[in-house]
Amino acid sequence: MESFLKETLSYLPQNDLKIIEKAHFYAECAHAYQVRASGENYFSHCIMVAKNLAELKIDAATISAALLHDVLEDTLATEQELIKEFGEEIVNLVKGVTKLSKYKFDDEITAQAENWRKMLLAVVKDIRVIIIKLADRLHNMRTLSFLPVEKQKIIASESLNLYAPFAHRLGIYKWKSEIEDVAFKTLQPEQYNFIRTQWQKRDESNLENLISVENQIKNKIVELKIPFRITARPKNLYGIYKKMQRQNKPFTEIQDLFGLRIITDTVENCYAILGMINANFNLLDGSFTDYINLPKENMYQSLHLTVVSNSNAIVEIQIRTEEMNQRCEYGVAAHWRYKRKVESCEKDDNKNKHTESNLDWLKQFLEYQKEHNEPGEFLKSLRTECSFEQIFVFTPKRKVIKLPLGATALDFAYAVHSDIGDSFMGAKINFKMGTIDTELKTGDICEILTRKNSRPTSGWLEFAITPHARARIRKFLKEQIKKH
Repeated sequence: MESFLKETLSYLPQNDLKIIEKAHFYAECAHAYQVRASGENYFSHCIMVAKNLAELKIDAATISAALLHDVLEDTLATEQELIKEFGEEIVNLVKGVTKLSKYKFDDEITAQAENWRKMLLAVVKDIRVIIIKLADRLHNMRTLSFLPVEKQKIIASESLNLYAPFAHRLGIYKWKSEIEDVAFKTLQPEQYNFIRTQWQKRDESNLENLISVENQIKNKIVELKIPFRITARPKNLYGIYKKMQRQNKPFTEIQDLFGLRIITDTVENCYAILGMINANFNLLDGSFTDYINLPKENMYQSLHLTVVSNSNAIVEIQIRTEEMNQRCEYGVAAHWRYKRKVESCEKDDNKNKHTESNLDWLKQFLEYQKEHNEPGEFLKSLRTECSFEQIFVFTPKRKVIKLPLGATALDFAYAVHSDIGDSFMGAKINFKMGTIDTELKTGDICEILTRKNSRPTSGWLEFAITPHARARIRKFLKEQIKKH
């Protein structure tokens, strides 16, 4: 216990440690006779989940709930007993991550859908629920090899399709990458080992090129006399695999296996560094994206560009401030990082409002799904909503509409307005006629053509991928059935 407090909770004030000590002792006793598949005492898992969260420097209530997260599901402890000992805030977090084990479902898909639905309703009330669940899944993935092969595949599939995208949606990239790579290794071991082997063969030459470009950039930034630091980062193996698929290229043609992250103090200095790189390096065509002026919905901000060095090495570069870098690592969890100085009420309100707005997408998703109980559709829509590869499409008046990668003209119509989607007749994309199933890409200008007597049909579900569009179409079709 002393080691745990000293190593992982040094950022918390002494008073906060009392409730954590109590939760530690309670959970250790509750799980005393339970053993994991690895042969370790079950409580070791609770400790590791808490440590994952402590890495985010999260608050004491969340750490306590992490230590207790399995007691309602796996021990004789009762909700009333926990409330008496730890209060409603901590118990509500524990309840949020507890599966519906007392209910019997017809099949595994229904059980999975209902457990996610229950958890997401809790997340809307308190986003820390999903952060605990992600920390729990991260440790389960790290110990996945101790389970039977079929069980490994089931857990890995859910992790790749739902947990990793959710971590992405919340901006916790560090966890997302690790979950993806373990799932990739479990589900597609041949492809994983091939890419890993090829990556290791190119590692040495890539590092040489990276160091060369890094030194050139450092020398030029020093001339600007602004604060900065540079870190190098390898791309995760699953990310490389997805890029090979997306671009239909073999591994040998994927150049930017490593990237440079340039971190400075202000937004102005981000653009100053960008200007310097533009003046001294050749940019790869179409590689620049400004996520500072147009942030992702998960709060991610950075300037992205890819340069070609004098030796023809291709290096991906990200430029951001320290604050942006914290959000990149920890996403929404950054809002619970402990502040040593007491924030004013105004600052605290702003923080809460920012966090609330970050959950708007989830509230809307649950609202869309309220009338649709089909488990497969619910999980499919959730995967789409969480898969966070975005495109930015413009209306003729240059309003930006954010959509998931793969979105069609029909999805765009519903994103502009539900009534426009319902009366969709066609679309002009970059001033040329497109079809209902035309996939859009970043930078497209899309004008929706409508007709009064045009109405959704069941065939439209083949062309819509966004939860909002699909829910609206299904609602219309259901209403038509009731009328007849």
